[in-house]
Amino acid sequence: MNIGKMMQQAKKMQENMKVMQEELAAMEIHGEAGGGMVRVVLSGDKLVRKVDIDASLWAEQDKALIEDLVAAAVNHASQKAEELAKQKQQGLMAGMPLPPGFSL
Repeated sequence: MNIGKMMQQAKKMQENMKVMQEELAAMEIHGEAGGGMVRVVLSGDKLVRKVDIDASLWAEQDKALIEDLVAAAVNHASQKAEELAKQKQQGLMAGMPLPPGFSL
């Protein structure tokens, strides 16, 4: 493979990565904890867009429980966003010749 073709492929991959990042940022990924008592929405680039806490949790006045459930819901959505990003990245890299020992 010549260097010109490699540079052309690298540029194309860079453009595709930018498009993928824009697509991810526009997506909404939902996570939940406590059987749906706490729900969060993250963007694909893992920014929190919304947090919804069931009113019954406030009635219990258990601050530690609420904090734990919010953290768990955010982590759930974050893991889903990570998996989605990996899938998109693998699709993007399909067919690209990588040097030996190089992986994503």
